[in-house]
Amino acid sequence: MAVDVRQVEREVEGCRISQRRFVDWLEEQSPIASERPSRLPEWSIGHVLTHLSRNADSYVNLLRGLPQYDSVEDRNSAIEAGSNRIWNDLIDDVRSSCERVDAELSSRLADPSAWEGSATLLGGAVVPRSVLPLLRWREVEVHWVDLGCGHELHDLDRHYLRSDLRLLEMLWRARRPIGMTPLHADILQIPPHERLGWFLGRVEVDGVPPSGLT
Repeated sequence: MAVDVRQVEREVEGCRISQRRFVDWLEEQSPIASERPSRLPEWSIGHVLTHLSRNADSYVNLLRGLPQYDSVEDRNSAIEAGSNRIWNDLIDDVRSSCERVDAELSSRLADPSAWEGSATLLGGAVVPRSVLPLLRWREVEVHWVDLGCGHELHDLDRHYLRSDLRLLEMLWRARRPIGMTPLHADILQIPPHERLGWFLGRVEVDGVPPSGLT
């Protein structure tokens, strides 16, 4: 399948903008205790921010054709080890890691062939290299909400929301038997940001099972 270079370029730019907005937002906050619980089970604020930093580095690896992480154990231990740092250290790490993935994404804009082929994520899923900018964009936008510090699903960047809903709906349909209704009527009736939350396991809808995509 041919790569839609213009779409990739839009997603690279969107990812870069969201990373900068996120870092700016963090720097405007009063220091938050790293051990404060986030919205993710068993993860603190420190866990979420450390994950975002190590995830940025993992996308640099993927863009360079390397394994995303050495192993699940190394990924988890790195997050745990960094989770108890003080606020300023956490923010410095987020900032510098976002700058690294920003530079890696930007360096590929002049070469459309850089988005050809595939990449293998930690869990074994094989994805087109062209979706890597969008997947990193998702990490920033959704984990920003997961912090539980005032940024909500309705605050998601509208360009991100449109791009990722397109991808998630395509993945959902691809997993359903031929001829089934693409999405439950109750899911189609909720606002787009809540629909994305349902796809990613952040929103429950009465009478509708989880999407199974996460």
